[in-house]
Amino acid sequence: MTNPFKHIKSEDVRDPLRDFYQESFIENPEHYEYLLKGTTALLSIDLQYLDAAEGYGVFKEAHTAGVPEAYQRYYFRTLKQRVLPNVTRLQEAFRKHRLEVLHTRIQALTRDGRDRSKGHKRLHLLATPGSKEAEFLPEVAPRGDEIVINKTASGVFSSTNMHYVLNNMGIQALYIVGVYTNECVETTVRAACDLGYLVTLVEDACTTVTRDLHEASLATLRDRYARVVTTDEVIAELDRFVGIDGSSSRLRIAADAKAP
Repeated sequence: MTNPFKHIKSEDVRDPLRDFYQESFIENPEHYEYLLKGTTALLSIDLQYLDAAEGYGVFKEAHTAGVPEAYQRYYFRTLKQRVLPNVTRLQEAFRKHRLEVLHTRIQALTRDGRDRSKGHKRLHLLATPGSKEAEFLPEVAPRGDEIVINKTASGVFSSTNMHYVLNNMGIQALYIVGVYTNECVETTVRAACDLGYLVTLVEDACTTVTRDLHEASLATLRDRYARVVTTDEVIAELDRFVGIDGSSSRLRIAADAKAP
């Protein structure tokens, strides 16, 4: 019997739509046009005491956190050694180029958390206004009048006015960092893509409780919902496409294009 699928290559079976997504989202020149226009922003997700600090919030008691202690060690090691330093570098780079730096965190509107999502209530996840758990980690905390969006669900777009705020500021592209890769970060990346933003996920500026979960999320999002790049690659893009004062680098780019 003749095999009707013999002409299909193995790589097409793995992801038959890869080329389509690559052209539409990943290699889309609007990534760079939005940098030139200054309509790109950095979004830092949930880098706060509730879920990113040992001895606080969900990790107040290591043995009752619901996460095996070996996984906790991995999480905090990657957070301290890689993620926080890289997020700090990215925030400084965006500020230097006068691009928006945005922050989202888990925080209820009320002391008793009655406004939380049903999911957070089921998880007993609560950071009240003014609590230590609601505080950002100092090395990546907002500065000046940088915008902070509070949420009580995994996705910032489904549970807040984030989309409205970004539209008001003309933001068209997002670089996303934070925790956890496989939860709030992935949810936000997917929603942002669906809403029409061009999304870049910085793989060495986010983490979760296991390497497998981190890598699985990256594999799902890569070249489909977001570009997946490194901190060094992002900073190089900013230096090439945006002037120090936030002005575009069109002249430099034109010169680069003419260079042999």
